[in-house]
Amino acid sequence: MKISVILGHPYENSFNSAIAEAVIKSLKENRHTVRFHDLYRENFNPVIPKEELVSDQTKDDLVKLHQQEIQDADGIVIIHPNWWGQPPAILKGWVDRVLRENIAYAFPEGDNGGGLPIGLLKAKTGLVINTSNTPALREIEQFGDPLNRLWKDCIFDFCGVSDFHRIMFEVVADSSVSEREKWLSQTGTFIKHFLPK
Repeated sequence: MKISVILGHPYENSFNSAIAEAVIKSLKENRHTVRFHDLYRENFNPVIPKEELVSDQTKDDLVKLHQQEIQDADGIVIIHPNWWGQPPAILKGWVDRVLRENIAYAFPEGDNGGGLPIGLLKAKTGLVINTSNTPALREIEQFGDPLNRLWKDCIFDFCGVSDFHRIMFEVVADSSVSEREKWLSQTGTFIKHFLPK
C-alpha cells in the first residue's frame, strides 16, 4: 500500500522526528510504499493565498504534489506535537491548502457547502501520533481532548477516512531515555497493527 507520512515539527532532532523514523521503518518492514514529508524541511508554505481560497486551484508545485499523493494514498499517518490543543500552524496550513474541495471532499450538486460532505480520499485508515506535555487525564477532563475531535471528526471523517486511530505520548518534557525508547517501540507496534502487510 502507498502510505503518506506527514511530520509537523520544527526541530530536526526532536522526539517527533524520532517517531517519524520509527513509523517509516515499520511501514517499510511491512512492505508499504512510503511518501514522507517533513513540512518544515520542505519549507511548506502554510498561508493560503486569497486566489487559491476562492478558486480551489493552486499554482504552488509543492502543494500540487501533496494533493496528488494524498488522493492516491491508501493510508495516512500524521505526526505532530500538541500545541495549545492544536497542531503547529504549518500543519494547519497543510490541511487548509492540501485537503481542498474536489481533492479531499465534495458536496452534492446544488449544495453550497452547508450540507453533509462526500469524502473523496481513498485512504481507509488515518493514524495520528502526538506528543504532549499535558498529562492524559488533564487533557481529557479539562480540555476534552481537542486533537482527537479535530483529526477524527473534523478532518478524517469529513474526507471519507473512516478507520481512525490516535496515540499520544506524554509527558515528553519529563520523560527518560527508557520511556522514549518504550514509546518508539509502541509506535512500531501501533503502525504494524493498523497498517498491516
